[in-house]
Amino acid sequence: MEDFLLQATIYLTAAVIAVPLAARLGLGSVLGYLVAGVMIGPVLGLIDHEVSELQHFAEFGVVMMLFLIGLELEPRALWNMRHRLLGLGGLQILLTMGAVMAGAMALGLAWPTALAVGMALALSSTAIVLQTLTEKGLMQTGGGRSAFSVLLTQDIAVIPMLALLPLLAVSHGALPGEAHGAGHESMSLVEGLPGWGVTLVTLAAVGAVVAGGHYLTRPVFRFIHGARMREMYIALALLIVVGIAILMLMVGLSPALGTFLAGVVLANSEFRHEMESDIQPFKGMLLGLYFVTVGAGINFEVLLASPALLIGITLALIVAKGVLLYLLGSAFKLRGRDRWLFTLGLAQAGEFGFVLVGFGQQQGVFGTTLGQQLLLVIALSMLITPLLFILFDILSRRIAAAQDGARREPDKIDEQQPIIIAGIGRFGQVVNRMLQMSGFRATVLDHDLATIELMRKFGFKSFFGDPTRPELLHAAGLGNAKVLVAALDSRDATTQLVRFARRERPDLHIVARARDRVHVYELYRAGADDIVREMFDSSLRAGRYVLENMGLSEFEANELQSAFYHHDRGTLRELAELWDPEIPLVQNDAYVKRARELNTELETALASQRNGRPDDEADGGGRNAAE
Repeated sequence: MEDFLLQATIYLTAAVIAVPLAARLGLGSVLGYLVAGVMIGPVLGLIDHEVSELQHFAEFGVVMMLFLIGLELEPRALWNMRHRLLGLGGLQILLTMGAVMAGAMALGLAWPTALAVGMALALSSTAIVLQTLTEKGLMQTGGGRSAFSVLLTQDIAVIPMLALLPLLAVSHGALPGEAHGAGHESMSLVEGLPGWGVTLVTLAAVGAVVAGGHYLTRPVFRFIHGARMREMYIALALLIVVGIAILMLMVGLSPALGTFLAGVVLANSEFRHEMESDIQPFKGMLLGLYFVTVGAGINFEVLLASPALLIGITLALIVAKGVLLYLLGSAFKLRGRDRWLFTLGLAQAGEFGFVLVGFGQQQGVFGTTLGQQLLLVIALSMLITPLLFILFDILSRRIAAAQDGARREPDKIDEQQPIIIAGIGRFGQVVNRMLQMSGFRATVLDHDLATIELMRKFGFKSFFGDPTRPELLHAAGLGNAKVLVAALDSRDATTQLVRFARRERPDLHIVARARDRVHVYELYRAGADDIVREMFDSSLRAGRYVLENMGLSEFEANELQSAFYHHDRGTLRELAELWDPEIPLVQNDAYVKRARELNTELETALASQRNGRPDDEADGGGRNAAE
């Protein structure tokens, strides 16, 4: 017990220190976990026992991750991915196996052993790649979806690979039934069955998962709901994942594949979000532990025995896979950042490679030395993966800069109106439509070509170009305009636009869109006349509906809404004078003190309004009114 607690303390301490540091440096959590494992294992020697058993336990985090991914995919979405699964994923596996096999034979390995090496190294890391894609918000990009398709295909391909490995054995060191570890043969449902029997039992297990997910989960969840105990939901969610994983192991399938299938079946369930929230914390902790064990399991003695060879093989593997992935991405019409994400994201070996190498050693396919070297190559490639994502970030920024430099020339503005609208997103569109319905015309500018083209299809004339560029503003009639509406998506660009327009035209009336209260202060300093906070008017309307449903009449609710509106306008103007961009709000004592006083005044004003004694302080509007 003491040893367990000590080891747990070491793992947790290493993770708590390394991961936040890696995140602060922009390296990602995965690299932090891997470095933590290296430090407590090979470097400091704090983990003085084999980590393989703990790694098998931590691999359950991968199983949970695939279950959660399945919950996000409806069966129809999975069917729509079939071309990527069979085409892109299948070609990646076959081509990579062939290239690695050729390289292994060039190094002197026999073809059966070289083929086994190709299978082990053709797979990529589902855990690292999906975790990093999720952290960086890249899962829904073209490159992210393509990478996920390939990873899913690889997970499926592990099954026939495990079946093929015993046929490649040079000398049989263990029975085929020991694929999932000694001591568990009695749990197998297919041991001793003929081929057709194994097939039937396997199909029956998959069918049971599908049928159970479709017909049994709803009544079971409703039964659990009757207990009104939160921990029962968590227990049921874990039971589903653990039970399916055990069933898959008993029929010789990948538990990750089985739980993924169950997640897809449950994707349309009304209990999907409940299961997601229950399992998410366990998935995160186990995945982190898995990455720590990968780092701690690196055998530095083997590495130091032939560092140049192993590091060279690792880099050669990453380059070879990268070249093939780049060509496949081009063939499947991935472009720009998507192609580089697909290439760099999948260039490593993966955790299922550990499974294949371990099984290959049991079957006599790999010798002890070769097996240890392969495990080290896999671990090193996984350790390098976060650095490949950093390289992707660098390339992505350069591609974006190049695209900006090659952007289409601004439109030639052939008309000038007394109103200029800079930014025609959702905010600017409403303003423009209201003006047109009222008989006024505006010169509309925006730097988003897709939005401009969409507006033109609906009959709204607009011009493409960067509204913050002085020459474009002057071409749009800044010198003679009466009103400028600054409605850009970027808060910095909006502030820059307001500042320039106020400097050029002190008499121009500027209406500006603000992101939040601090942005209001920035625009106030820049010289905006009327500042409209996003969501403010809609929030007032929602508050008014709440008051009406609490028993107030429409007139009373309207009066309270109006009182709050006018008080907030005056409050913002007064606090804007105290705001200092160099001092955080919570450290600006004068600001905080006055804000608290104004809140008290607001409560008094609303109470007076509610009691039929409206506040006599009228807000006359005027310059810098902030809504």
